[in-house]
Amino acid sequence: MTALTGADDVAALVERMTLEEKLAQLVGLWLDVTDGPEGPDVAPMQHEMLSKVRELGYYVEHGLGQLTRPLGSRVVPAAEMTATLAGLQDRIVAGSRFGLPALVHEECLTGLQLYGATTYPAPLAWGSAWNPALVEAMGRRIGASMRELGIHLGLAPVLDLVRDPRWGRVEECVSEDPYLVGSVGAAYVRGIQAEGQGATLKHFLGYSASQAGRNLAPVHAGPREILEQIAVPFEMAVRLARPAAVMHSYAEIDGVPVAADPALLTGLLRDRWGFNGTVVADYFGVAFLHTLHDVAADLEDAAAAALTAGVDVELPTGNAYLDPLRTAIERGAVDVALVDRAVERVLRQKAELGVLERPVPAAGGVVDLDPAESRAVARELAEQSVVLLANDGGVLPLVGVGTVAVVGPNADSAEALMGNYSFTNHVEVPAGTPLGIRVPTVLDALASELPDVRLLHEPGCAVRADQEDPGDAARGIAAAARAAADADVAVVVVGDRAGLFGRGTVGEGSDTDDLRLPGRQGDLVDAVLDTGTPTVLVLVTGRPYPLERWVGRAAAVVQAFFPGEEGGPAIAGVLGGRVNPSGRLPASVPRGVGGQPYSYLHPRLGGANAVSTIDPAPLYPFGHGLSYTTFEHSELTVAAPSWDTRTTLTVECVVRNTGDRAGADVVQLYVRDLVGSVTRPLRQLLGFARVELAPGAAARVTFDVPADRLALVSRELRWQVEPGEFDLTVARSAADTGLTRRIELTGDVAECGPDRALLTGVDVRPEPR
Repeated sequence: MTALTGADDVAALVERMTLEEKLAQLVGLWLDVTDGPEGPDVAPMQHEMLSKVRELGYYVEHGLGQLTRPLGSRVVPAAEMTATLAGLQDRIVAGSRFGLPALVHEECLTGLQLYGATTYPAPLAWGSAWNPALVEAMGRRIGASMRELGIHLGLAPVLDLVRDPRWGRVEECVSEDPYLVGSVGAAYVRGIQAEGQGATLKHFLGYSASQAGRNLAPVHAGPREILEQIAVPFEMAVRLARPAAVMHSYAEIDGVPVAADPALLTGLLRDRWGFNGTVVADYFGVAFLHTLHDVAADLEDAAAAALTAGVDVELPTGNAYLDPLRTAIERGAVDVALVDRAVERVLRQKAELGVLERPVPAAGGVVDLDPAESRAVARELAEQSVVLLANDGGVLPLVGVGTVAVVGPNADSAEALMGNYSFTNHVEVPAGTPLGIRVPTVLDALASELPDVRLLHEPGCAVRADQEDPGDAARGIAAAARAAADADVAVVVVGDRAGLFGRGTVGEGSDTDDLRLPGRQGDLVDAVLDTGTPTVLVLVTGRPYPLERWVGRAAAVVQAFFPGEEGGPAIAGVLGGRVNPSGRLPASVPRGVGGQPYSYLHPRLGGANAVSTIDPAPLYPFGHGLSYTTFEHSELTVAAPSWDTRTTLTVECVVRNTGDRAGADVVQLYVRDLVGSVTRPLRQLLGFARVELAPGAAARVTFDVPADRLALVSRELRWQVEPGEFDLTVARSAADTGLTRRIELTGDVAECGPDRALLTGVDVRPEPR
């Protein structure tokens, strides 16, 4: 194997490479059934979109940049995984001239997307927990499993903002707020990379702001909105966590595809933010410049445009970066120096991630992909992510009840608990294949949580209307209503089923043109409520759904965003009272589809007014969530009434648990710029603190807010802090009145450089009783 210890070694090696050897380092190979281990070809994108241009033998001769999902595309036991991967790497190392192993990448958004691996909550649940430290712990567990298996790069986290709940990939997003996304996303990256593996930010940039909430649709966003909101999570993760890779998005923004935009991929990402890793293509994204965007006449043009813009690696094939790019270079259309630039980045990354020293562990070793330590983190994150939206009837927790009807299609479904990027819901597996992991359903977990309670179960209907006969659905709903009528309390568990390209009600390519609960589930909820039995509505979903139809009728409403393999016990723990709910909404719950797309970060003109019949205000706002105890905020202080535009503000408040049981509050600090040179949001999150308190206990929360956190992007597209008046508010949500103090920033307009402060410091200290 070739050893690379520095930049000089990398440059010298590149000089010795033939053009074929260089180009081979710039592509990934997604093996098909003829090259890989025996078994069915089960990943949809693999057999529907893959156009194989080279066999494995070509890469054995010339080398290979990346192996695309060699373990995560099939139902393969862990021991066989390591043996297969070891064999592939041995062939590549032994057969190629320089003996460079391939970098191995896999999906890892909800845990390693491998058969039998821990499935954690989906990212929207990470945002619900408001706990970056716990997300970092999850990242470390994922990174440890990657290291054990010889996987070097994970394709996560997703840092797109929630903009339109109709978009199928909302469940892959952390939040609608850039600061929360950036804080949680950077923590995830730190966790993965603390174990020596690499994380990949995606999808850079603007992907979720697509027209009408459709996958792969145009994006209409101005440059200020791009910089001030959409780009912020990526900037935070790049500058605070130094990720190994960034994946370009499929988006075209104002007519320019990101994969062909050097202003974003080089100017903003590298020159402005200092990113020094590799930019990898979203799958088939280079070819899409020709086949979807129509900005390239052929694959030669597509390869030239992407490479020039800054895309270093084509995934998951060499459709454009092998023969077409070589032809473009040979006819003088592309400077080979651009190839050398990308190859140097690839080789430097291989050295940094240890690919050259430890490409794969010894074959045949015992690997536990779902150890107790990982399940413990999965459960804690699931428990902290469950959001109690309403408890008007005081029916929760379920104490002193004799009979509970547990109905709905998601009540006894393990698949319903997991997101689109779980192995269970992402990969097409043969019918009858076991899940490979233990996933208690909500019904299973309630039976354990409430052993003395009689449970009645009826599914009622399917998640999707096309999965059942209308007559069967009517009979099922009637049976569920009878069960509810015979019970003291009804728990209706409804929502989504994740799946790719229309196989699910939510997920990649599974967008919707309305926001009603899928199928006949709305009729099921109505039928149960009509019985008059106190009803708890439990939503296990990948997107927020409008619930106004049932507000005031349901005794309680619980929201869980795909809480993972331990989600059943987490939901049951909240219902039974063992878990005091502490989740807070990371995205607004809309009243209807008419106000979409929506963000709480809207200016005055984006709210309700007298000249429109549509009020976009959400039913439940960003940051909302209830508890079984009560919290009081008091003593909001700012150290001085006026501050300079280049200083740091110190803001303090006291939070007290005024109830009779332990719980966690999420203290949220917002700001409003009263007058700006450009329009400003009515509220913007400055910082947050998750505070655990015993009954009667209090804590003093201190926020250290750099003035840079009050900056805006000017008309000239520069970050700057303007003098003027600002309202600082500690509140329970973006719509809560809270406690407010007005301050003034004085001095000149302060220009923020590329090192502008990104984080609000937080300190939590116990207050004496």
